[in-house]
Amino acid sequence: MRHLKDGRRFDRTTTHRTAMFRNMVTSLLRFEKITTTLPKAKELRRYAERMITLGKQGDLPARRKALAYVKDKAVVAKLFSSLAERYKGRKGGYTRIYRAGLRNGDTAPMAIIEMVERDLASAPKRRLKRAEKEETAAPKA
Repeated sequence: MRHLKDGRRFDRTTTHRTAMFRNMVTSLLRFEKITTTLPKAKELRRYAERMITLGKQGDLPARRKALAYVKDKAVVAKLFSSLAERYKGRKGGYTRIYRAGLRNGDTAPMAIIEMVERDLASAPKRRLKRAEKEETAAPKA
């Protein structure tokens, strides 16, 4: 029986699972929107919201705890500056999960997890296809 055992295991070792969620939290805080499977998104929400709460605290011990989990100093700086400022009036619920259909290869349920009130300027730039590049470079008369 799994009484009082919190969290999903995902058929991974503890170290693999820890590294996976550290990387996913870093990516979510950097880009503010990522696509993953639905169970991973639901589990990721716990860690991401914990990091944002640390960012809202803003003191040195909270910064050290965040740096112990998120290894990118630029992401931690963003967490303690712009994200903490954005969510200072919100008491929780910093992330939103959308269902995104099924993955083609194994029909795993996919989801998009994003930050609520996210900044669109932090989103990665979309690569243009060749036809779109030609249209924007030389408009037709």
